[in-house]
Amino acid sequence: MRKQCEGSHAVAEAVSLCRPEVICAYPISPQTHIVEGLGEMVKSGALQKCEFINVESEFAAMSVSIGSSAAGARTYTATASQGLLFMAEAVYNAAGLGLPIVMTIANRAIGAPINIWNDHTDSMSQRDCGWIQLFAETNQEALDLHIQAFKLAEELSLPVMVCMDGFILTHAYEPVDMPAQHDVDRFLPPYVPRQSLDPDDPVSIGAMVGPEAFSEVRYLAHAKQLQALEHIPRIAAEFRASFGRDSGGLVRPYRMEGAQTVVIALGSVLGTIKDTVDELRDAGIALGVLGITSFRPFPLAAIRAAVLGAQRLVVLEKSLAVGIGGIVATDVRMAIDGLPIKVHTVIAGLGGRSITKESLHRVIRRAMQDQTEPVHFLDLDIDIVNRVLEGERRQRRSGPIAENILRQIGVVAAKIS
Repeated sequence: MRKQCEGSHAVAEAVSLCRPEVICAYPISPQTHIVEGLGEMVKSGALQKCEFINVESEFAAMSVSIGSSAAGARTYTATASQGLLFMAEAVYNAAGLGLPIVMTIANRAIGAPINIWNDHTDSMSQRDCGWIQLFAETNQEALDLHIQAFKLAEELSLPVMVCMDGFILTHAYEPVDMPAQHDVDRFLPPYVPRQSLDPDDPVSIGAMVGPEAFSEVRYLAHAKQLQALEHIPRIAAEFRASFGRDSGGLVRPYRMEGAQTVVIALGSVLGTIKDTVDELRDAGIALGVLGITSFRPFPLAAIRAAVLGAQRLVVLEKSLAVGIGGIVATDVRMAIDGLPIKVHTVIAGLGGRSITKESLHRVIRRAMQDQTEPVHFLDLDIDIVNRVLEGERRQRRSGPIAENILRQIGVVAAKIS
């Protein structure tokens, strides 16, 4: 059914169609509307046979999710930003225990300084925790990926994060195709857990493992992620056959035919990139776009195959590994190891800064002439940074970093001396 709705409400309805049995909820912007919507469905009876649990923190949300999933219940939760960091210990535990929890990450910047706007710093910080990470470009894809995520998680007995850009997608109203309950039921079978706590057959879950077996346990987690590289495209193909939409998969190429320069990115920024590439293609420039849907596991072979024949890659990412630069670009370089392809890293959109077509035109053209720095910061005002660094050099008691930056741009009246 075609309907106009907010991205968060579309995801809430999609999760409801998957018949979760336990939902653990703690509000943090910009994911709050998702769990609020699910809470309303449980209260009204629209979502039946589901326990909606209000917890006291994000750490509790994941801890309760671990308990309910270990007991054999289909389990869902959602979080963002500092909330994901607060539950980090339990996030690692859920993956290490092999529990098929599905969690929405409404991507948002990490402080300090406090920032509630979108970038990918939060989920990128958990890239090594063992969860599968799928990134949505649109609200339709966010909806579709949640339905696929439950199937993927339960087939592999691994937890899955579905990442959607906070505010840009979660709070945007746009038309989506909402599937019928009977179609989702046909695609997603009832949950049959691989492991569950049973008083009649007691076992220990989460026992201590020493050096004699820890490497094997961790490698098993790695091996299951590698299995996901086969399951993700297969499930995407099954979804397309069931619902008539091409959604999910490992990577999503766009106008790649004959492309000499390929722009690689994740999430909603792909829409702006595609518009920019369309304009440059019309001007006769051989450009393509490669969207990455599966960030973990990282699809090395799929990316390598997609960019064969390209001369350069422009990896645009909305996160920063402080002290080194790009996160996604590092993985992309692994994918093309040995190929004569140059990689340009572009850091953009941190803390919700707009990524405009004008700026993309400029940086892509510079990259095509190999004139960008190894790590380029889109639209960065380096003069402001240099003035603050100079102030710190001149006096030891230079004040808080963030406030000094704000003073430089005139947000605060006083100026650094």
